[in-house]
Amino acid sequence: MDWTGNRESVFRSIGASNHSPQEREKNDYYATDPKAIDLLLTKERPAPRIWECACGEGHLSKRLTELGFKVYSSDLIARGFGEQKDFLKQTELPLPHCDILTNPPYKYAAEFVLKALELAEPGSGVYMFLKLTFLEGQKRRQLIYEPYPPQKVCVFTRRINCARGGDFETYSSAAVAYAWYIWRKGYQGRTYIEWI
Repeated sequence: MDWTGNRESVFRSIGASNHSPQEREKNDYYATDPKAIDLLLTKERPAPRIWECACGEGHLSKRLTELGFKVYSSDLIARGFGEQKDFLKQTELPLPHCDILTNPPYKYAAEFVLKALELAEPGSGVYMFLKLTFLEGQKRRQLIYEPYPPQKVCVFTRRINCARGGDFETYSSAAVAYAWYIWRKGYQGRTYIEWI
């Protein structure tokens, strides 16, 4: 780490992905520790049917299934779990009356949020596991937060491990602060912050 106070050292210290000293994982695949689901359920109860649309190797999907949810899992990349589908090109839900829940590839997080809100039925939930820094940005404010305010943002009080390439044994890190961002299609009220 460069502590001389130059611009790059500032971005590295705050975990900015575009200033990371190493390459991002191919296809932006960072698997989520399944305990993120357990913590979400302390504050929210998604619908009994869930579409996990960037499922990776199924870390979140498997936990949801263990907890009694009916889960349809898909991902752009075939990793031996779920259907191979490009979520951003979908035109309909795979299950009736389902919520959409995922940790999207961060590079396309805004597109995933907007597509999920487009596909969701009125009143259905959209649950996105995202960096806290997703709250920032003029463009996101205009495209997402003003027309589609999240109903709730559930901030993790302890950092959640995400594993580069799905390898929790070797490449697991809790260096970034995350939250569950929860939209309810059609909701137009204030956004509430909770801690989990």
